[in-house]
Amino acid sequence: MSPTAGLQQAQQVCREVLSNVTPDQMQNATPCASWDVAGLINHMVSANEFFAAGIQGQGPTSSDQDFASGDFKASFDELAGQTLAAFNAEGALGNEVKMPFGTMPGAAFMGLAINDTFQHAWDLAKATGQSTDLAPELATQILAASRQSIQDSYRGPEGAPFGVEQQCADDACAADQLAAFLGREV
Repeated sequence: MSPTAGLQQAQQVCREVLSNVTPDQMQNATPCASWDVAGLINHMVSANEFFAAGIQGQGPTSSDQDFASGDFKASFDELAGQTLAAFNAEGALGNEVKMPFGTMPGAAFMGLAINDTFQHAWDLAKATGQSTDLAPELATQILAASRQSIQDSYRGPEGAPFGVEQQCADDACAADQLAAFLGREV
């Protein structure tokens, strides 16, 4: 199995959710309080630029491009492919990635990319009335990794990387459990 298989699977899940978004849903509220569907799509597409630049040692980037007003699926496909290629480059996972909050190993940075890509696919599915039962096996793996790596000091109100863990039924799907763990109301 490729070391980037989890990232590729998270990207596929994201692409499937993106492909079911309709133009009349762009103003829908999302579980991410600061974004409507259009804003979330812009983040989901541009996050690929951020992750590709980071793993290549270029430091985080951000884009002001309005992907949601164009062919956001094609933009996602192109940038997700570039991101996957960057993580698959020789030695990339052994790189040290400089972030505003410190330095992290490339493999951990890829874990962040997987989590971000998958969780925002869940956010978009929730906001657009799609099923949130996304890739149960992958969701279970991300949840287990998140429980090991996300400390309480990373949680807080708006501006913190993760919200306060929310309640979730024990029999909820793994993606819903992950969302609740990351601070979303399920």
